[in-house]
Amino acid sequence: MRFRADIQNIHTFTKFTASLATLGHVAWLRLDDQDVRFTVVPEKGTQVWAVLSTDTIFETYTIQSAAANNTINLEVPLVPLQRALKSAQNAIAAHIRLTKKDNIPLLSLTIKTTTINSSAPSAFADRDGNIESTGDDFGGTDREGSVDFFGRQDRETIISQDVPIRVLAAASVEGLHEPRCREPDVHITLPNLLQLKSISDRFTKLAMSTKAGTRGGFSSASGPRLELSANMHGCLRLALNTDAMRINSLWTGLNNPELDPDQNVDGLGGIENHPSTRMKALGDSQGQSEEGWATVRLDGKDWVRVLSVGRLGGRVIACLCHEHAMILYVYLNGDEPGVGESVLTYYISSYSQ
Repeated sequence: MRFRADIQNIHTFTKFTASLATLGHVAWLRLDDQDVRFTVVPEKGTQVWAVLSTDTIFETYTIQSAAANNTINLEVPLVPLQRALKSAQNAIAAHIRLTKKDNIPLLSLTIKTTTINSSAPSAFADRDGNIESTGDDFGGTDREGSVDFFGRQDRETIISQDVPIRVLAAASVEGLHEPRCREPDVHITLPNLLQLKSISDRFTKLAMSTKAGTRGGFSSASGPRLELSANMHGCLRLALNTDAMRINSLWTGLNNPELDPDQNVDGLGGIENHPSTRMKALGDSQGQSEEGWATVRLDGKDWVRVLSVGRLGGRVIACLCHEHAMILYVYLNGDEPGVGESVLTYYISSYSQ
């Protein structure tokens, strides 16, 4: 069993693991010939099923195992992995490999950095103000000429970071699969996630500061409920409704992506009978009508953690199954030439009213 790769995009890899670490402590990492998959399934909260093209983060990718497609399954602690990657932010080269020390399997990160050593020879000025050096001359024998006092020398430093992991048997993970959801009622491209995160965080903190009402009540373990609603006319609404307050933010002019008949088992007929097609016949583009909206109720704290994926950029499509669940698709690197598209999928269950 072998795995080794050079990391070509350390910043993306670090931001990605940081966003996962906010949602769970460990990830199931599946490596094979085609892609890299990270799955986080916490006991409570949002599930993440991320499929990364190998060239999104790696180059010179080498993998070998006895399983089909050279598949390797690992259980990886996310915080130690994130810390190891953070130490490589200024690296000139970094590579990762699967290894073993004292019979403990490890992901070993080797980081090459460059440090600059500066030396300054001691110097003094004579009575006429001419500078003389007590060290070697830098500009020939003319001590009254221009003198460079500082010598610079680059030195390479190699740093190793080891992350203890577990190697998982194929049988132990074959039962894991993405949650199954019905066809969404509304699908919409979200606005900038960092902006949405800022407003969501403000609503959450406001609700926590008041702790009002049973309808908007919450425990310290969960957090206040936020309502996210959207229609098929480019409108998105984030609301906080409690017995003490009702506030919301509304976005209009967003994009509702067209469905692809080639991706539907029933082709064009399936599109015509799709729930979102029926929802499109309702509502309006200004958000004035209450018809045609799909709503999910989210744990405010969990939702803010999910939105940390905004640091990666990329377009995000939300699919809302009314009062049931929301699925977020985060697409990375789709517009970069020569780089395969990677998709992070978030499954978020809706709370009942």
